[in-house]
Amino acid sequence: MELEYTYWVEDDGLFIGYLNNYPDHITQGHNLKELEEMLADVYQIRQQEEKRLAQKRKSGILRIKVPAWNGKNYLKKLSNGEQFL
Repeated sequence: MELEYTYWVEDDGLFIGYLNNYPDHITQGHNLKELEEMLADVYQIRQQEEKRLAQKRKSGILRIKVPAWNGKNYLKKLSNGEQFL
């Protein structure tokens, strides 16, 4: 299996990176090999977590009231009477 990742090297020499499918899970290593090992761990943990959460996840619909458009605060009149945002 191949997983695409993004990485960079910090000023202190640490390799920082994340799997492109999981950009919120940043990890680090002292070299590229170590970073890739850490990224593999991130993938394994995410897969386990996905299996666990798949049985618990629920969805809902959020209904909110949106104020009616009155235009007072949003519209300005041109000198010829036309309005624009």
